[in-house]
Amino acid sequence: MTNPFDPSTEYTGETFKNLTLAAVAVEEKEFTGCRFVLCTCQETIFRRCRFVDCKFRICDLRMLDLTDSSFRDVRFEESQVIAVDWTRAAWGKAGLLNKIAFTRSTLNYSTFVGLTLPDLALIDCVARDVDFSEADLSGAKFAKTDLERSRFWNTNLTGTDFTGAFNYTIDPANNTIKQARFSLPEAMALLYNLEIDLDDPDLPGDEIA
Repeated sequence: MTNPFDPSTEYTGETFKNLTLAAVAVEEKEFTGCRFVLCTCQETIFRRCRFVDCKFRICDLRMLDLTDSSFRDVRFEESQVIAVDWTRAAWGKAGLLNKIAFTRSTLNYSTFVGLTLPDLALIDCVARDVDFSEADLSGAKFAKTDLERSRFWNTNLTGTDFTGAFNYTIDPANNTIKQARFSLPEAMALLYNLEIDLDDPDLPGDEIA
């Protein structure tokens, strides 16, 4: 398939609509203030590309290869961003300036292992079977997101917002959750790994003879 981005290397303020880039290699391109709408990029390779202030809206981005590509202020809205290994991307020192946000999108089977992404935002998303192990997500947002079977292990969740999130399993003994925000009743799941007994005063008990 012909690469629609050749031969130019820089794109600013452009809108790309209804592009189909299945299994196409896009290399060493820079996109600034660009919009991708209704695009299909299944198994597309973005190698050594740079995305700044870009938005992907209603796009199919399954199994992207983001080798050595960088992201700053990039937003994904109502998109399928499934089975993406984000550890292959190029991240700045200590995660500075790396800002990516997902809204009403699906991120199933993706991995963020070991990344420092304090500004990561998943709002009203489906993120099942996603691996966040060893990541620094302090201050991140997971509001209203389905986190079923997603893995948090040795993850820094200091100040992270889980308001309205559900189906998560987070062991307080193996993660840092200081000042994190949770909603009831979902937050009761945090107690499952503490080996404690809970008494509900509203439930009838045995009367003392």
